[in-house]
Amino acid sequence: MAFDPDRVTTVTFDSYSTLVDVDAVERALADRVDDPEPVSAHWRTRSLEYTMVANHLDEYEPFYEVNRKALQHALDVEGIDLDPETRDEILAAYHELDVFEDVRDGIDGLTEAGYDCYVLSNGNPEMLESMVDHCGIDDLLTGVISADELQTFKPSVELYEHAAERTGTPVDEIAHVSALWFDVQGAQHAGMQGVRLDRKGDPWERFGPAPDLTVETIDELHAALDG
Repeated sequence: MAFDPDRVTTVTFDSYSTLVDVDAVERALADRVDDPEPVSAHWRTRSLEYTMVANHLDEYEPFYEVNRKALQHALDVEGIDLDPETRDEILAAYHELDVFEDVRDGIDGLTEAGYDCYVLSNGNPEMLESMVDHCGIDDLLTGVISADELQTFKPSVELYEHAAERTGTPVDEIAHVSALWFDVQGAQHAGMQGVRLDRKGDPWERFGPAPDLTVETIDELHAALDG
């Protein structure tokens, strides 16, 4: 379906990989393991897999704890033994991830144009509070919506419907922006318009629907909404 800017009154943003760069955790790993790249990649992949499995097994845990267990599994796979304090120091990198350079000005522009902007994330409230503060966007957001409120993760349709209720917006008037393919498709399945934020130029998935819109920056989304 072609993107329809005239329908959009509210914009929701994913957090990790969309507003902040999760690849930055490699630096936290680099001081503590010899080869951080495979640990970082396995950590991120397993963390997302755990959230999806949790939805089907009714095994919800706050995302910080899910992330902790995913990190431990990644270390186990690579045969790396770290003490609990060191693991906690690595995990704490999620509180200070690098914000992408287009984020503040991009959201500021959308807010000035009259769009209500929210974060809609799997992150638990403490993680999101520190992320928003670190990004310096707390004054630009209308609100923050956490999966913890429902104790269910993306791409569960209930979470996107919950976001519509929390924002007071009909679901089809929301554009959800994410760097994650399953998040874009989950939003679309719930009735939102799905916007892919593709900063890396990666190919789109061969499975499921295409995004309603693909942009490289938040400024490009603003331009598309201006028509």
